Amino acid sequence: MHTYDLSPWKHQHLFHSGNPSGEKNTWQVVALTATMMVVEIFTGWLFNSMALLADGWHMSTHAAALGITALAYVLARRYASDTRFAFGTWKIEALGGFASAIMLVLVALYMAAESIQRFFRPLDIHYDQALAVAIVGLLVNLVSAFLLKGHDHDQHDDHTHEHSDLNLLAAYTHVLADAMTSVLAIVALIGGRLLHWNWLDPTMGIVGAVVISVWAYGLLRDTSRVLLDREMDSAIAEEIRGSLEADGDSRISDLHIWRVGRDRFACIVSLVAGHPKASEEYKALLRVHKEIVHVTVEVSRCPYHAQLPA
Repeated sequence: MHTYDLSPWKHQHLFHSGNPSGEKNTWQVVALTATMMVVEIFTGWLFNSMALLADGWHMSTHAAALGITALAYVLARRYASDTRFAFGTWKIEALGGFASAIMLVLVALYMAAESIQRFFRPLDIHYDQALAVAIVGLLVNLVSAFLLKGHDHDQHDDHTHEHSDLNLLAAYTHVLADAMTSVLAIVALIGGRLLHWNWLDPTMGIVGAVVISVWAYGLLRDTSRVLLDREMDSAIAEEIRGSLEADGDSRISDLHIWRVGRDRFACIVSLVAGHPKASEEYKALLRVHKEIVHVTVEVSRCPYHAQLPA
């Protein structure tokens, strides 16, 4: 049996370089959120504020979700060279984003249920103390948003569009949801203190639950699309077709595209041609698309190529 040096033909599957700055800032936000979570839950219970208590429990799930975001970065980096992952570990980050979105849905359901209950069993609220804590919570959220903003996407050198880091986008969405519920809590507490509108506190809880549900839906849609490899309606599919069918002789009979990084794709393409080229020639046509990093080409000769539609 002959032994060959196969190194020139081996494929590297390190398609994703991670997001070091996003990972670092996420850990900082985890610490801030966990600290504020404890403060808000305790003071919300102490001062009987549903808006503040909901914000605190809401923040507790965000602390867990942000921890998932940070852990996803760690796992994706740790197993980046593990050959058991057929096309790299980037989807660990997408999975972290999906898990965070599920937690947002649970938060919204909890907030809605607790707020409805408070309509029928209102409690006395210590407005001044609760308002002070809510303002501090908002400041923490704004600092957290500042730490995460600007690190949720990469700019590819050869394209003008941006590719979102769905894992960090999930973390940023959690922080925005926290900030929004803090604002709603402040509005409810001010309205209750000055106008004696006690119904405003649970109402703001319901409003917050609805808005968070909308955000969670968008995040679930985007992350599930990546996890389920729904890429055939993306612009890259048309770019591939345009490049491979430009000679007028070749036709794509089967095409599969999936994402292996924020702005990296792999594809398997089957071609039919009257005068087939070598697979390497077809691969060369796709090298202008830098985001396509792994290509498998199958070519078949069609004896009826003259009948192929133009």
